[in-house]
Amino acid sequence: MDIKDNQAPESIAEELNEQTGILGWQELVKHFARGVVITVEADLDLVKVAHSMSVDNTAEIQQWLAAGTVRRASDDDAREWNRDNPEFWCMVVAPWVLVQKKGSPTELH
Repeated sequence: MDIKDNQAPESIAEELNEQTGILGWQELVKHFARGVVITVEADLDLVKVAHSMSVDNTAEIQQWLAAGTVRRASDDDAREWNRDNPEFWCMVVAPWVLVQKKGSPTELH
């Protein structure tokens, strides 16, 4: 993703929103194996998290990490996803792949 420093926050969020997609677990396995899948809990806005990561908003990201609402996907997650084969809203904020289970309360607009 190429986010310009001089872009307005609204245009960055719009650009990020356009770059979301739905993927199944089987399509994410290779990214999980590389250790780049980041889970975003349902109570957070996936686009907001991606935006904060793309502009390096360290303070906000650290709060989410400390609360456990944003975290690297674990082996336990992978076992559950392998069993249930869910679909996810996904966004790439290189090198990370942010995922949020589809059907979450903050489902994208």
